[in-house]
Amino acid sequence: MQAFDVLGDPVRRRILELLADGEQAAGAVSRVIRTEFGISQPAVSQHLRVLRQSGFATVRPDGTRRLYAVDSAPLREVDIWLERFRRFWTQRLDALGTELARGRRERRELPDKAAGTSSAGSRPSTKSEEET
Repeated sequence: MQAFDVLGDPVRRRILELLADGEQAAGAVSRVIRTEFGISQPAVSQHLRVLRQSGFATVRPDGTRRLYAVDSAPLREVDIWLERFRRFWTQRLDALGTELARGRRERRELPDKAAGTSSAGSRPSTKSEEET
């Protein structure tokens, strides 16, 4: 099964999100997934099996429990494949960062203008600042 076939399913993506926080018992994963997606425990087990067989998850026994964890190797392969497409969103994210910074700067300058001080960031000093 191809990586994007595995990741294309919202249930499997959610399971990986849960596992990204650390190793989880199958029962704990099953409870969350059954609640969020309204599917049966056997259906959750099938999704866990697909993740395990495709290499996205590992499992280890711990007494009667089965503990699942993310295996990062297939995710690195996906990351490598996505590398050629990053240029399409990197510039937009950089532009968004610039706009957010501009908005923060403008919000800081508004109180200064209202108080009649310069927009260079100066502000009236307080007694405690003068004493220091």
